[in-house]
Amino acid sequence: MANKNNENRKMTVNEAGRIGGETTSEKHDREFYQDIGQKGGETTSKEHDKEFYKDIGQKGGEARSNQNNNSS
Repeated sequence: MANKNNENRKMTVNEAGRIGGETTSEKHDREFYQDIGQKGGETTSKEHDKEFYKDIGQKGGEARSNQNNNSS
């Protein structure tokens, strides 16, 4: 007979990510997140050109405009 408890249920990717994020936030402070954010930004700027930033800025602006227009 199958065990109906949640003990045998596999964890979803979403649950694993949430638990991992909570654990990381308990172990690290604000400076840790600032450091990894800065490193990520530096890496992104080395790997992409001006056109990349122009495109993502335009997409973000359009998304924000649509969001503001739909909230009326």
